[in-house]
Amino acid sequence: MSSAPPDRAPTYGGRPLPRPGEELVDQGLGFDVGTLISRRRLLGMFGVGAATLGLAACGGDGATAAASPSSTSAGASAAAGEIPDETAGPYPGDGSNGPDVLEQSGIVRSDIRESFGEYSGAAEGVPMTLELTIGDLAGGVPFEGAAVYVWHCTREGGYSLYSDGASDQNFLRGVQVADSAGLVRFTSIFPACYEGRWPHIDLEVYPDRDAIADSTAAVATSQVALPQDVCDAVYATGGYEASVASLSRVSLAGDNVFGDDGGALQLATVTGSVRSGYTVRLAVGVDTTTAPAGGGAAPGGAPPAGGPEGTPPTGQPPAPPSS
Repeated sequence: MSSAPPDRAPTYGGRPLPRPGEELVDQGLGFDVGTLISRRRLLGMFGVGAATLGLAACGGDGATAAASPSSTSAGASAAAGEIPDETAGPYPGDGSNGPDVLEQSGIVRSDIRESFGEYSGAAEGVPMTLELTIGDLAGGVPFEGAAVYVWHCTREGGYSLYSDGASDQNFLRGVQVADSAGLVRFTSIFPACYEGRWPHIDLEVYPDRDAIADSTAAVATSQVALPQDVCDAVYATGGYEASVASLSRVSLAGDNVFGDDGGALQLATVTGSVRSGYTVRLAVGVDTTTAPAGGGAAPGGAPPAGGPEGTPPTGQPPAPPSS
């Protein structure tokens, strides 16, 4: 697996270091306070006391090692905080701006590589397993029974139901219901990087399976950011050629969705290889006591280039009419 380019700004916990040339302990008071708050949230999910928090803040290898945006590790721990709300983007397929795949029989499925129902066809690419662990932050427990809808682009950068050549397909879209551990798992292919956006996977969390019939019932709408070293490895394979140039022109820190905090709570951990496929993991914290601020599309359908979802992939159709 390749490493991140040496000129990429280092980060810690997904946050860019304000003083990249200095040690982690010399990053300044503001950065230290943010780190302490993040640890307090994480340890609170496990019921760890203040004494342990103090020890964690004072030292140890984990407190001094800086990680880059490309770092990966196995497993997904409890969410450190509520995942940021985002728009559902131009291509949600949830009925908010046109097509509604959530009304179709068969949408609840784990393998989303093939179209279903009246459609036929399959998306090709490097195999990917997506594992999301949904946590109910209000109760500090797994969000058992939550229905999670995910969708993402093809290896060419298009979206089913919307894109030229894929408007008659509904692959790379599906719903799973969280088990007693809050876990949902999807079998898919690794998505492309298209112009103007960092590689990502979209998701909506609904309180239960019955709620997916109404896109406004989602309790969280967000995105999963993919690490650069994995993207570099995948995009070096056949079928992903356009992603190489697109990725060279974007950065996690400059992305118009993840850039405000470097994707601190949205950057997935990834294991695997191009040959065996990758497993993408993220802990998704949802606070059911707060009103969701994301979801939906911009008025008139897809947002303009440079809007919340970035420039649409090459060859996309005009913005669908508002509903």
